[in-house]
This record gives sequence, C-alpha cells and structure tokens, in this order.
Amino acid sequence: MFEVKTVKSFDEGKLILTEQKQTDYIEFVGRTRNNNGIKGYLQKLEIEPNPKNVISVSQIGTIVAQIRQEEWYASQNIFSLTQKNTYQNLISLYSVAVINKSLCETFSDGYGNYPTLDKLKNLKIQLPIKNGKIDFDFMENFIAELEAERLAELEAYLLATGLIDTTLTHKEQKVLEDFKQGKVEFGTFTYESIFNKIVQGRRLKKDDQISGNIPFVMAGTTNTGVVNYISNPVARFPKNSITIDIFGNTFYRNYDFGAGDDTGVYWNNKREYSKETMLFFTASMEKSIRGKFSFGKKLRSSQSLSFKMTLPTQNHQPDYETINTFISAIQKLVIKDVVTYADRKIAATKHVIA
Repeated sequence: MFEVKTVKSFDEGKLILTEQKQTDYIEFVGRTRNNNGIKGYLQKLEIEPNPKNVISVSQIGTIVAQIRQEEWYASQNIFSLTQKNTYQNLISLYSVAVINKSLCETFSDGYGNYPTLDKLKNLKIQLPIKNGKIDFDFMENFIAELEAERLAELEAYLLATGLIDTTLTHKEQKVLEDFKQGKVEFGTFTYESIFNKIVQGRRLKKDDQISGNIPFVMAGTTNTGVVNYISNPVARFPKNSITIDIFGNTFYRNYDFGAGDDTGVYWNNKREYSKETMLFFTASMEKSIRGKFSFGKKLRSSQSLSFKMTLPTQNHQPDYETINTFISAIQKLVIKDVVTYADRKIAATKHVIA
C-alpha cells in the first residue's frame, strides 16, 4: 500500500529555526506529537525537502504517524510513507488513525520496542472493505460525520462560554499596542515571591494506580501530562495551579488533580490569582527555564524557589491589571481564528447536507 523509506535527517541543534512560518520557509519535523510534529520553520537548504502529501512516522522516543501537507525536513529517526500508484486517497485522517492504532498495539514509546524499517513495511492495518476493495467512500464519510459532530460541539462550547465574542475592547487594543511599542515596564520576580506553595508530587507506580476520576499528572507533554484518572487516596492539589515536571514542561491546571514525584506544583492559597494571571505566569515560567532541564539534568521544585519570571510592573510590583487585559486580548485573537474556521466549516457542512 505504501512505499516506506527513511528520510534524510538533520541535527536540530545545528539549524536556525523560527517559531512562526515565514514566506518560503519549510517545516522542520521532529519526534513529537505536539503541533503535528512541527518543531519550527527554516529557510530552504541545499538539499531538497521531503515531498508533501505523505505520512511521516517517528521511530523512537515518541512513535506516531502524522500527515505532512507541506514540504518538510526532518530530525533523526523518521520514516516516510508514500501511497503506491495502485491506491488512491490513502493519505487521510482515517489512514493515519488506523496506522497509529496499529503502532500503539505493536510498539511502545521509548527506546526499547520501536519499529525498524522492515517492521514498519510489514505492519498490518485494518481498513473497511466493500466488494473486496478498500471502501474509500466509507472512510471519507466517516471522517466527515465525526468532523460535523465535533464542530457542533465546538459551536455550542463557544456560545456557552462567551468565547464567540472576539471583538477587542479599546483597553485590550491599547495594551497590545503598548506591548508592541515597548511601553510596558517589566521586572523579575522569584517563584517563591509569587507562590506560597511549591510542592513536589508523590510517587505512585502505574501498577498501583486504581481507576477513578482524579486526573493524575506525571512528566511529559502528551495530554498535558495527564497519564491516568485514579481513585487512590493521594495528595490532592487544587485547581488554579501550575505544574512543572522534571524536564521543564509547564502547564496551567484549572482542575483538582494528583501528581507524581516527577512533577512540581505551584499555587498560592493566600492570594487568589485570576485564570488570566496564572496563564501569564505559566508562559513566563516556561520561558525562564526553557532548554535548561533534560534527562541528564532533571528539575525538582525545591530547586526553583529563587528562579525568576518576568512580569509587567507598576511601582515595582506585578501589574495584574495589564497582565489580565493582555491575556484576555491574546485569547480573543487566538479564538478568532478558531471561530472563523468553525463558521466556515459549519457553513460548508450545512451546504453539503442541504
């Protein structure tokens, strides 16, 4: 069904990547589930990029299949699947879903049980059949129905939360302009000056976890670190907290949860910070420790008390009004693209149904 090959690899550390795509820049793909595997963008190299409309499969660490809709370069240990001429429409969300299902059932993330080139070539996937042939119509209709259901849920969520209103207020516009023009004053503040609670989670082995409804957080970025839902009598951490794991992965938690010993938890039970303020803290903390921790150098929360985050200030104190307004504006800008996309897709779906 597919031509399977190992693609030319590049050392990410020797490349100049940008976070935002620029004109004529090429995607750089790594071994991660985040952002569909895209680690950044770079100028075209002397070597031609990999072609678009293929499926990439990362081999070790994080084992995942992803559609590549644009030309791309790759880091080490990544395969490319190109559909053979005898088949059509195999580069689809349905195909990727069944490939990932088979990868998950056959291999495991990490470095012990991973697909080699020969193993990937012989990997079996299940596809719907009609009259002895692959039923592409069913595959397309199945994905279209799922998409319509999710879009309806998204529309209802946006209406219920008020997020469908993406018009910036005058105050939000001014804060964004002040940031852009460098008119906002910044200062640095230690983690312990912002949070009076900085606590490491407690060890709970996977075999000891009892199924339940408490989100349990461990080190990692997949599903923002939530590895299971448990009912064990573990230490519970409050919602409106921030977690930083041993590798520096930083997430805001708006729900009560438990955490493993590879994760530190940060909150303040004397001062109630708004969600917007906590989101700003999260971004600033993540930036302050980015690239400093790894498998070889792991972070413990007790080490971070004197770490410093950068915040807008007024009279040498955190300017929470500016922080809240800025995050509110950014949220609207991000949601605006989602609302526009949802409106366009919902209209298209209604047109097809009609």
